[in-house]
Amino acid sequence: MCNRYVTPTQAETERFWHIGNGHQPQGWEAAVHPRAVGPFVRAHDIGRELVVGQWALIPHFAKSAKLTYQTNNARSEELASKASYRQPWQRCIIPAMSFDEPCWETGRNEWWQFRRSDGTPWGLAGLWNTWTDPATGEVLESYTMLTINADAHPLMRRMHKPDPNKSATAQDKRSVIPIEVSDVDCWLTGSAEEASSLLRLAPEHIFDAKPFEAPSLGDANAITQQALW
Repeated sequence: MCNRYVTPTQAETERFWHIGNGHQPQGWEAAVHPRAVGPFVRAHDIGRELVVGQWALIPHFAKSAKLTYQTNNARSEELASKASYRQPWQRCIIPAMSFDEPCWETGRNEWWQFRRSDGTPWGLAGLWNTWTDPATGEVLESYTMLTINADAHPLMRRMHKPDPNKSATAQDKRSVIPIEVSDVDCWLTGSAEEASSLLRLAPEHIFDAKPFEAPSLGDANAITQQALW
């Protein structure tokens, strides 16, 4: 699962996903953490729309936006069975210049940063929802990042702390799901069957991954540098 990633700028996002520059400037921090605000791209009547919302999906049945459980990541294999995601999929692309994962191969938590080897942004598979507060009428946008089992992936299986009570092939290590530019329309507007075919692990060669020193939440300068790289 992913709990931190760095976004492109609004201009980069609009240019790369061909959204157009008619949107008003949106506000979000470069480094996004669970329950913080981040951008996502979804289908719109006139093409694609750039939206800002909470990175932690608020289910349609929620009584409050403050959930007692985590919804920033969703297991793609469980979408049909989990109440939070069981409604018809509302699919989105989550723009990211990089995302971070912990590696425990040395016996301690060492953060790794993942960029694309071709230097372009990641377009990560996500779901979104618009939720209306029943008490105040406030409308909130939110989204979740989809993950998939990575026990067999040569790179992603190395991430996260292993469970000593499970075998190497039954750890349920997780990976985000990149959607390639050529598949964006299929993901956003295709049939459920077409979209499901895109829920797969990315080949190792598209990752540029290496250890790095993760910036603290309060280190604004470090976060900015990570965003610009």
